[in-house]
Amino acid sequence: VQLQASGGGLVQAGGSLRLSCAASGRTINNYVMGWFRQAPGKEREFVAGIRWRGDIISTNYADSVKGRFTISRDNAKNTLYLQMNSLKPDDTADYYCAADARIPWPRVPRDPGEYDYWGQGTLVTVSS
Repeated sequence: VQLQASGGGLVQAGGSLRLSCAASGRTINNYVMGWFRQAPGKEREFVAGIRWRGDIISTNYADSVKGRFTISRDNAKNTLYLQMNSLKPDDTADYYCAADARIPWPRVPRDPGEYDYWGQGTLVTVSS
């Protein structure tokens, strides 16, 4: 599966952005999907993850974004989203989407090493 992230930009603190991750080559229905971010000089960190089995959805959020960010998908568009509200300067980073097909249900791992497929980063800059 190939992943293409987009939607980053410059926003003031308190503002919102929606990131998209368009998948091609395979349907994302059978994949666990995640968003990660990496700020300059820091390690890549987990932001949010999602997977589904029929109508059952399993999600996982980093404590730092819980209540502000929402991960979701659009099956028809084979696209993953990250709605980011109440943005803070600490949210400034390159954001990456990732996918993996081997992780057993219902795990949504936070370790980036468990994901096989990655999109390129999209830069989010939050000004104070």
